[in-house]
Amino acid sequence: MTTATHDVVAIGNAIVDILAKADDAFIEAEGMIKGSMQLIFSAEAADALYAKMGPGSEVSGGSAANTIAGLAAIGHPCGFIGQVAHDQLGQVFAHDIQSLGVHFATPPAQAGGDPTARCFIFITPDGQRTMNTFLGAAQFLPEAAVDTATIEGGAILYLEGYLWNADQSRDAMKRAIGIARAAGRRVALTLSDTFVVHGHRDAFFELIDAGQIDLLFANDAEVMAMMQTDDIAAAVTGLSARVPLLVCTHGAAGAEAHSAGEHARVAAEPVEAVVDTTGAGDLFAAGFLAGQAQGRDLETSLRMGAICAAECISHIGPRPLADLKALLTDKLG
Repeated sequence: MTTATHDVVAIGNAIVDILAKADDAFIEAEGMIKGSMQLIFSAEAADALYAKMGPGSEVSGGSAANTIAGLAAIGHPCGFIGQVAHDQLGQVFAHDIQSLGVHFATPPAQAGGDPTARCFIFITPDGQRTMNTFLGAAQFLPEAAVDTATIEGGAILYLEGYLWNADQSRDAMKRAIGIARAAGRRVALTLSDTFVVHGHRDAFFELIDAGQIDLLFANDAEVMAMMQTDDIAAAVTGLSARVPLLVCTHGAAGAEAHSAGEHARVAAEPVEAVVDTTGAGDLFAAGFLAGQAQGRDLETSLRMGAICAAECISHIGPRPLADLKALLTDKLG
């Protein structure tokens, strides 16, 4: 097995987030489910929702891309594979991720197709985010975009569950898994959302039971959806028995990890105020993966995830604003 050149290589949706404040009445009037993510299926519908937004800000996002941004901020060499279009938002995304030192060389989609993906995020006064995502060019990531050398060069391949929804991007991820397994690399999957689980539960279990997934990230709702029970403790116990390493986040109640009979749990890191929960799970994954890349134990890796998530929810936007490397050093001693 060749030496890895990157600690983590991720495949995910290349998205630009557009964030704006909103009240609960707006969320209800638009038929949104507060705190969840729903898909927008046309550019016209995306434009119509954008027209209803108040003053907003644009920042590169995408679940796995946020995780990679966090890892890069901590100081880990990383790569990212995801597709943008030949447009202004595509240029914004490419600039932002490359400026972090992340290897990103996925060619833009051919002209004439869907525009770069964008996610309209409405932040209510309690800090909850309600997301509306138009996947655009991101969902048509072709198998050809999965560069063999890049996958082989990553010690961990990190996959975003959202991409499992489209046939083309699903095939690209399957190709990446095959390359990673052949190269002896670890494969991590984040389930992303309960609607992803409801649509692909059987396929995810096929991957897990075939030994294709080494590390599974999920929140409590996603774990219960996988195990089809409302008993979170039973769900965690059942799912952890089927995957080598399960990491389950519980929001304000902290997070836990299970691996080969070993169990660790940590509390959520305290914050003065929850400003915006956008990207909290993504940055938690960044901290945990950083701990794993550094050879840390489960509890320390969880603590690193909690520290990164706390930094994320203390400001608007899904990418870190503080010096995560210095913050982790200060908190961990």
